[in-house]
Amino acid sequence: MAQDVSGSKAAPAMPSKAHQPASDAASGSGQGVGGDIPAHFRPVLSEYDYDKRNVMIPMRDGVRLHAVIIVPHSVKHGPIMLDRTPYSADKLTGNVETPSVAEAMRYAFRDLVRDGYIVVVEDVRGKYKSNGDYVMNRPLVGPLNDTKVDHSTDAYDTIGWLVKHVPESNGRVGTIGTSYDGFTTLMSLINPNPALRAAVPINPMVDTWIGDDWFHHGAFREEMMDYIYAQTASKDSSLKWWAAGHDDFPLYLKHVSAGAFGNAMGLRQLPFWQRLTSHPAYDGFWQGQAVDKLLARAKLTVPTLFVQGQWDQEDIYGAIAAFAATAAKGDASDRFLVMGPWFHGQANTKGNALGPFDWGGDTGAWFRKHVMLPFLDARLKDGAAPAHIAPVTAFQTGSDTWRTYANWPQACAACADTGRALYLQADFGLSFLRPGVGTTAYDEYVSDPAKPVPYRLRPIRPTYADDSTWHTWLVDDQRFADGRPDVLSYSTAPLKAPVTITGAPVAHLMASTTGTDADWVVKLIDVYPDSVPDQPELGGYELGVSMDILRGRYRDDPAHPSAIPPGKVVAYTLALPNVNHVFLPGHRIMVQVQSSWFPLYDRNPQSYVPNIFFAKPGDYIKATDRVFHAPDAASYIQLPVVAGDDGTVVAGP
Repeated sequence: MAQDVSGSKAAPAMPSKAHQPASDAASGSGQGVGGDIPAHFRPVLSEYDYDKRNVMIPMRDGVRLHAVIIVPHSVKHGPIMLDRTPYSADKLTGNVETPSVAEAMRYAFRDLVRDGYIVVVEDVRGKYKSNGDYVMNRPLVGPLNDTKVDHSTDAYDTIGWLVKHVPESNGRVGTIGTSYDGFTTLMSLINPNPALRAAVPINPMVDTWIGDDWFHHGAFREEMMDYIYAQTASKDSSLKWWAAGHDDFPLYLKHVSAGAFGNAMGLRQLPFWQRLTSHPAYDGFWQGQAVDKLLARAKLTVPTLFVQGQWDQEDIYGAIAAFAATAAKGDASDRFLVMGPWFHGQANTKGNALGPFDWGGDTGAWFRKHVMLPFLDARLKDGAAPAHIAPVTAFQTGSDTWRTYANWPQACAACADTGRALYLQADFGLSFLRPGVGTTAYDEYVSDPAKPVPYRLRPIRPTYADDSTWHTWLVDDQRFADGRPDVLSYSTAPLKAPVTITGAPVAHLMASTTGTDADWVVKLIDVYPDSVPDQPELGGYELGVSMDILRGRYRDDPAHPSAIPPGKVVAYTLALPNVNHVFLPGHRIMVQVQSSWFPLYDRNPQSYVPNIFFAKPGDYIKATDRVFHAPDAASYIQLPVVAGDDGTVVAGP
């Protein structure tokens, strides 16, 4: 039942005499006064099982933010779940026009309303129907934000208003959100409103220079330019990225640098693009708004369930980084981690499969039923039983089972000399044995910026095209790159016993280049047996388990880049994304090394320039790159191998 902005229930109104049809119109003999569309029409919504209220909520600075409140009629004294979004509160709460609240809401919201929750979605300031100025990932009030408001204060004020003006509320509120909304969820934890009792950040944007949306370890994610354009060119995101072409590869290549492409698309008009391109290094601008660092300085007082996708193509870093950052400051009983076999946001939807990989059940529904709802119920509902959920619940791919752990990671990737070193060998082998004396010292390739390695099989469709498969690219078969002359592939023999890893693999490369800058892409891959009778299309499949990129100029100090000495063997360290995976017997472990991953990441010109965003065509040069595997210059992947306790199996085939 639709209601007005006051939040009070609106009774159905009968048309006044002024709007009743004339007698000739009623009899069908003539035209009604004023035409056939009445000045005001109120649908009859008596069959609806929920109220939908549009409200404008005042903030402390006088700005009013638009929110949509969904109240199931069955809820008389229930908790509120708040999602603060830049993606339109109307869109997130109005999938279809239907009298059933369960049919109207998307998966996660559907589960919440069925479970007795009031759902509120609010447009963040400056987007869609909210007033004020929009700032991308608005920093906390302080050196990077000279106003008196931020997402922490807006969440505080919104929650305070809701518990006073939603009569069906029991006074307890949880925050929830995915991606950008996950970021706003985390910001609600800083100086939280006392009514905030639980939070569920899903795939949150946390550190957009280290490993989330804009950069990975200094390499700019060019394929996010269309998002920046759509998000900041207009208040309602109605202006869409218009670059033409069926394949992004030649389109981005034609414009040379990301800065030049941005100029061609008019991005110089966008303040956020100007700030982003002015800060290519990990300086105070990025460090000052890294949410994991902000959380590390505060005490976690609100129970929080951090949710990560193992193949999150947009924010693969954030949830686990935030979980780790709160370890010292929070009560262990207040922080929980879930990692599922998901692309970005798939925890909210169906999780039966990812690409060609079937998990044997709906992992998204299992997570929401067995972890998320019990976690929330115990903290938000009146008289709810305690939730008996483990500190860490993670889906183990390979065995395809849900497992619980006492902590994460099981193998400490952040500690020195832990895990097992898997060494690159001569003749493109991989072994847990260090290379012996007398073996070939290195392998080399020519990296040509004019012919970069694509990040997936072409044609590469625009990220948000209707036929895009952007959400599954991380599980693409890597055989398209294996065998290229500018990609080195190292492999073990078929395994005789399983190898289980839980944590972040860390690549340690000893490498040289003839240029003065270089990118290093490292891929940890599970190679399937040549024949898989139950699923023939997986025969020989090369599944990327954990992959990432390092911009070489930041090898020593991300905040202060420096040229690479040409021809000198240099040590590089790259922490890859966290995984929970078992390499099964008969499979092989593979490591690929390359120096471009285009156009997901902008090309490194391979000659040192002050700001790669604005590199000129003449700056791009070929370079010969060498990866060493000698006894005194060994390259290896430190695998977070778990030899003993492999967790408790709680669900699976």
